Amino acid sequence: MIRAMRALITGINGFVGSYLAEYLLAEGRHEVWGMTRAPGRLPAFLQGRVTEVHADLSDAEATMRAIVAARPSVIYHLAGQPFVPESFREPAGTLSTNTLGALHIFLSLIELRSPARVLVVGTNEEYGKITEADLPISEDTPLRPANPYGVSKAAQSLLALQYHLSHGLDIVRVRPFTHIGPRQNERFVTAAFARQIARIELGLQPPIVQVGNLSARRDFTDVRDMVRAYALLMEHGESGEVYNAGSGRAVMIRELLDILLEESTARVEVRLNPELMRPIDIPLVVCDGTRLRERTGWEPRIPLRQTLRDILNYWRAEVRRAEGSTA
Repeated sequence: MIRAMRALITGINGFVGSYLAEYLLAEGRHEVWGMTRAPGRLPAFLQGRVTEVHADLSDAEATMRAIVAARPSVIYHLAGQPFVPESFREPAGTLSTNTLGALHIFLSLIELRSPARVLVVGTNEEYGKITEADLPISEDTPLRPANPYGVSKAAQSLLALQYHLSHGLDIVRVRPFTHIGPRQNERFVTAAFARQIARIELGLQPPIVQVGNLSARRDFTDVRDMVRAYALLMEHGESGEVYNAGSGRAVMIRELLDILLEESTARVEVRLNPELMRPIDIPLVVCDGTRLRERTGWEPRIPLRQTLRDILNYWRAEVRRAEGSTA
């Protein structure tokens, strides 16, 4: 059991990283450090509570300097390019960002002879093209990534395993399934829906929500539950092992939209936009999280409707704020 840790979070200024920092701070057993590319990128609500170090993870020397400065007991590696459509537009950049960053962390730990434990955060996109026989998806399901993002994360995971086996690095890997919540970038599905609805409620756009594929079914977890799983894995996960993290329940995208529309005060038309369709989309994804549950006891706690209500309220506030700043 790990106690009184100095935790370094890469990608602390991102959606998940900021929630993880808040969770670790609230837990009260961590001195939290955050790695960002440059000063001024730390979210305002973390300023004064987190110690910053700065490095572009594509730069091996800068990564080394940041780790030397932080002297972490544990490293949560969340930094990377997380957006599937962007990975089709910039496959080389996605592959480089998501593999070199992890590699430079591993090489730094070897050079420093650091015993730091690392949680490498992957994605269910590593499994890719799922067949009905694969469901629910366990950690033993073959990796058949269907987009460059999934390829990059599979490569990152294999690098992590390799450096655990070859150099004894204390690395735990996790493959989270879809996680959502307030503060998520509007390029992601629930945020995109909620932002449009919030703008419609204020009369800032016509009462039409543009959508992509609504028939896909995904395994959704609140980000606040997901970061709790990460912390539990850092404490209880078996070194070298990989764990799926998800709710174990598949929900159709259409159902998410319907709940958001039920929560809305506006009457809205739903309109398909072909530009929002992915080149390849897997119809059904559902997680088998038995290994994580048996190792840590983790279960998601936040109901889906509460998550969606929180997302919509967040975007209502954001749209009002943005509108007020331009008035």
